[in-house]
Amino acid sequence: MPTVHLLRHGEVHNPAHVLYGRLDGYGLSDLGRRMAETVAEHFGRRAAAGAGVVLLKASPLLRAQQTAEPVGAALGLPVGTEPRIIEAENHFEGLRMTRAELRKPKHWPYLINPLRPSWGEPYRAQVARVVAAVHTARAEAEAVGGADAEAIMVSHQLPIWVTRLSAEHRPLWHDPRRRQCALASVTSFHFTGTELTGVGYREPAGALLSGADQLPGA
Repeated sequence: MPTVHLLRHGEVHNPAHVLYGRLDGYGLSDLGRRMAETVAEHFGRRAAAGAGVVLLKASPLLRAQQTAEPVGAALGLPVGTEPRIIEAENHFEGLRMTRAELRKPKHWPYLINPLRPSWGEPYRAQVARVVAAVHTARAEAEAVGGADAEAIMVSHQLPIWVTRLSAEHRPLWHDPRRRQCALASVTSFHFTGTELTGVGYREPAGALLSGADQLPGA
């Protein structure tokens, strides 16, 4: 029963509270680093108990790479880069998402279709690229560790969430405030052979979420 875990990065240092999206230079805050260490300890305990985690990859963005580093150290794994699990594109990248900003006429064409959504990368496009990356990771992990191998990929809230919605046959359109994908959370995709047979969710760093900046990246 191979498993691919999609790990969301930890809290980001973002004092201006902008939607940082794919912008360079947005790394983890001190709290985010503690979250990453906590998740690393979680996976280290699982490995010590016999879990066969054999593959670790991360989005190319700094916050994902920094979250992966302590996990790799705990498991003795190198961190590979997987571009297909990068954050979603977003028209509002770099801006503070205030009502005053959204009232500006220049943004109106990007707000006409929340189902797609018209302000960024289509949900279906995100699902397609992440699902492809998940299957690649599953196959690579199985080739190294056998039928019960596990892989970890550090990604971002929106791509993880819409991939889960798709796996659970739910509509992709959603209220961003209701995403079950907290900072440093783990969404696990379980397979029987090549068939997805279950989705799990855990918050190993849940005790650190109180007071964290939960601003979505996209």
